[in-house]
Amino acid sequence: MLIVEGLFPLLAPGVWRAVFTHLVSLKNGQIRYIGLASGAAGVALLLLLSFWG
Repeated sequence: MLIVEGLFPLLAPGVWRAVFTHLVSLKNGQIRYIGLASGAAGVALLLLLSFWG
């Protein structure tokens, strides 16, 4: 996970900074929704990989 997270600031530091600047301005509910969607996508990916492999 850290390898994937490290690629974004390495390859596109300007975009990475803009995304985090935007995230700071979001309301708590919006951040929670992003967290929920990200977690659901991770679980779906794990399930997909477990059935595929």
